[in-house]
Amino acid sequence: MSLRRKLAFVALFYVIEGFPMGMYRGVWPVFFRRHDASLTEIGWLSALYAAWWAKVLWSPLIDRYGERRQWIAGGLVVMAGALVGIAGTGVGERSALLWLLLAVYCIGSATQDVAIDAWSIGLADRGEEGPFNSMKATAYRGGMLIASSGLLFLPRWIGWPGTFLVGAALSAALAASVFTAPAVPVPRASREQTVVPLRRWLSRDGAGAVVLFVMLYRVGDAAMGPMVSTFWVDRGFSDEEIGLVSHLVGTYAYVAGAIAGGVVVRRVGIGRALWALGAFALGSNLGYAAAAAWPETGDAGVYAAALFESFCGGLASAAFLSYLMRICDREHAAVQYALLTAIYALAGSLLAIPSGWITERIDYAAFFALTAALAAPAFLFLPRARRWIGREPAAAD
Repeated sequence: MSLRRKLAFVALFYVIEGFPMGMYRGVWPVFFRRHDASLTEIGWLSALYAAWWAKVLWSPLIDRYGERRQWIAGGLVVMAGALVGIAGTGVGERSALLWLLLAVYCIGSATQDVAIDAWSIGLADRGEEGPFNSMKATAYRGGMLIASSGLLFLPRWIGWPGTFLVGAALSAALAASVFTAPAVPVPRASREQTVVPLRRWLSRDGAGAVVLFVMLYRVGDAAMGPMVSTFWVDRGFSDEEIGLVSHLVGTYAYVAGAIAGGVVVRRVGIGRALWALGAFALGSNLGYAAAAAWPETGDAGVYAAALFESFCGGLASAAFLSYLMRICDREHAAVQYALLTAIYALAGSLLAIPSGWITERIDYAAFFALTAALAAPAFLFLPRARRWIGREPAAAD
């Protein structure tokens, strides 16, 4: 199969993967804040991110049973059902049932993520990581945009219950599209064994450095995430403005960063790109810190912070995802990639849960600056962690 055709299917699957995250990060915090939730309560939404680090517990089932497209479609159907339930719980009633439905939605999303990531690793040939991950980052952000930007234009016209029903319909439509993509066969040996290969993989020299690097490299963004949308709300922006500027225009900036990052990865290699592009990501959080510290910069300051953060996020994601993809064995990609992303998700969720509580006490500016500092220690572990990449050419055409 040609690289172009592969990338077309990758685009479809990562739109699918990005859509629920746009709901989780872009829509739910605005919904909660519009219904008088405190920052502390919104921070507790991050506890639901446990689904993304707990997914490693059931990832062996995805390697062992069924076909990966079936898992993806099944996850989307579960999410559609959860959104129908959320629409019927009552606007602004943050009941136990609502929290349960939110949790079910997140579990469905995390499950499809395992299958999608394993499917893409099985499809890619060595050396295709750069283009693959530029497309993955771009399409993922596009999927987030459909939810976080598109759906935020609807509450004014059809209310929040209607908005969640539209989200359910879109999830069902995406489920129907999954089987237009080719199946990626799973070797029989990987279906029969999962624990032993994982133990062998984790016993490699430098595994501790890899774990700590993966845990910390993107943790600043994960910690900051729950407070970004509430920051826009508290600065007086409407839902439409948040959707248009923070999400829509921000997506263009992210895509530009992801494309540029993919070019850098292809030309200088994954290891060098992790150093250079990661440094940009550290600085991006400081843009939001500056906008919060100097409110006299007005709307322009917030716009600039959003665009800079999105562009730098795209740069760093292209390098980071290429690293994760390269160090996984294709035969056991579901479990190994799920473990790596679970490590990243665990660190991010533990720091994001108290994000609202911390922000209420030290303000947005100090909190955003703090998140920039959280990721800096990752670079202490990068020299050892990059050894798992293997030998790379100095440049690629």
